[in-house]
Amino acid sequence: MTQKEKNDVNGVAETKVQAAGPVIHWDQAKMTTTYANVCNVSSTREEVSILFGTNQTVNVEQNGITVELTDRIILNPYAAKRLAHILTGVLQQYEAAFGILPID
Repeated sequence: MTQKEKNDVNGVAETKVQAAGPVIHWDQAKMTTTYANVCNVSSTREEVSILFGTNQTVNVEQNGITVELTDRIILNPYAAKRLAHILTGVLQQYEAAFGILPID
């Protein structure tokens, strides 16, 4: 589906697609924003859990590192696979525009 028009009215983003598709209403009224610089993933047969948090360690010489976990997102495997596909595409576009992101 290609995006035809996008409006943001009273905190509700509307995306209108071509005549064959439905109108999707993205209700952002209850959305919150959380920053994370740490992510951990675990899974079972039925679900994938993604934990988000922040590592605010200033001195690595201290006795251990504490990561404050703030959010957990639980997905079924199908939604997790769609998320992985979307993130892969976003990162490919980012690296094409800004260069390769080296990770350890």
